[in-house]
Amino acid sequence: MKKHVSFGELLAEFIGSMFLVMAAVSSMIMFTTVFESHNGIAIFANAITVAFVLFALIEMFGSISGAHFNPVVTMVMLFEKKIGIAAAVLFVLFQFIGGIAGTSLSRLMFLDDVGTILAISDNVRSNYVFFGEILGTFILVLAILLLVKARSNKLSIVIGLLVGGQLMSTSSTMFANPQVTVARMFTNTVSGIRPIDGFIFIVMQIIGALLAYAVYRLAFATKPCGVEER
Repeated sequence: MKKHVSFGELLAEFIGSMFLVMAAVSSMIMFTTVFESHNGIAIFANAITVAFVLFALIEMFGSISGAHFNPVVTMVMLFEKKIGIAAAVLFVLFQFIGGIAGTSLSRLMFLDDVGTILAISDNVRSNYVFFGEILGTFILVLAILLLVKARSNKLSIVIGLLVGGQLMSTSSTMFANPQVTVARMFTNTVSGIRPIDGFIFIVMQIIGALLAYAVYRLAFATKPCGVEER
């Protein structure tokens, strides 16, 4: 179990979280505000952008911090005793700070188009969209647990493709990440989410992660992984 955490690990979580949010927010500003694209095209571009960037970030920081970039991922790694409580709290703190920094820098890059560095979103996401967050977070967390168990050397590409695919196939466009959700409360562009909906998203994400962990422990945790150790 990782009980002590280095500055390098925290910096990796900060930078990874920041650029993950930048990928999500900047691509939507670029396509909807700058290019004035149809929302469908913008979501497609957003999915590709996030998939590519997430793949790169996991490759860069996976060997340093584990490349969580997501409080619910840190939560299940705590359950699995792969990280201690103090380290997990610090990871989550730096993830949230990194995410808000990512929104700020995204809006700074497009300041002429968006007007302010930060703005509270009024973008409504409600009703059955909430269910999409349970499903998106469930499959993300389950995939991570199974890939880590199998010691897969393809984790980065699988998670990148999974997230990109789920962005285009869930009603919520798959935030599946509390720090990304909070960060996106601070942009009034199409990528944003109003705070009340955002907090409900976070509850749904925690539910999805807990369900994934329960399924993993009940059905897969004690089974042979079927992949040779590398």
